[in-house]
Amino acid sequence: MKIISWNVNGLRAVYKRGFLDWLLALDADIVCLQEIKAFKEQLDPSLLNVKNYFAYFNSAQKSGYSGLLVYTKEKPLAVGKKLGLERFDKEGRSLLLEYKDLLLLNVYLPHGDRTKKNLPYKLEVYDFLLKKLRRWKDKNLVLIGDFNIAHEEIDLARPKNNKKNVMFTPEEREKIDKIIELGFTDTFRKFHQEEGQYTWWPYFANARERNLGWRIDYIFVSKRMNKKVKDAFILSQVKGSDHCPIGLEI
Repeated sequence: MKIISWNVNGLRAVYKRGFLDWLLALDADIVCLQEIKAFKEQLDPSLLNVKNYFAYFNSAQKSGYSGLLVYTKEKPLAVGKKLGLERFDKEGRSLLLEYKDLLLLNVYLPHGDRTKKNLPYKLEVYDFLLKKLRRWKDKNLVLIGDFNIAHEEIDLARPKNNKKNVMFTPEEREKIDKIIELGFTDTFRKFHQEEGQYTWWPYFANARERNLGWRIDYIFVSKRMNKKVKDAFILSQVKGSDHCPIGLEI
């Protein structure tokens, strides 16, 4: 089974850049998208009726903001769009798909804002998510998406310059520590320890060309799932967004 995650930073924008051709050629079993920035009725019908896939949406109440989509070849038994935190749920930031032997949670976690005005909200969301994960940690769970935190110094190009900046503050990094302490595995680091492996690059200063990036997109698996993971990877060659896709083979 191949599972892919990608923050597309606007589904309508990547659609114009050949997204459907990429999706069909990829032939993954599950594709999780974040930051689609659209309601279903704003999308081309071809995005709603992709051959061999069921499509599940969770759009934000606010137009042009946030939102998730999951394409899946196997129809889930149930789909949940709310975790139980009001602001988070209104922003369309989670999609929980329940299969017979698998729980898959696609998330787009808050950024926190460069001024840190939303950092308390971001930390509140993580604390709420951690409570949920404590209840689910003994299940076959895949936790996937854009976490907006670089966990360790290896996960960004310029760690010393960013220790006080949002997405790399000690209090944010501690939240990733706690996910791992619950028994979840950062699947990419299970297979890859090399530097320079990123999933997001700022648009300014030719950051992507210079590989001045951050690894802020993750696929975590619960302890029960860990032995089933065969590979994890970053598709850094795929363009169209300020993020690139990441993937997992089970």
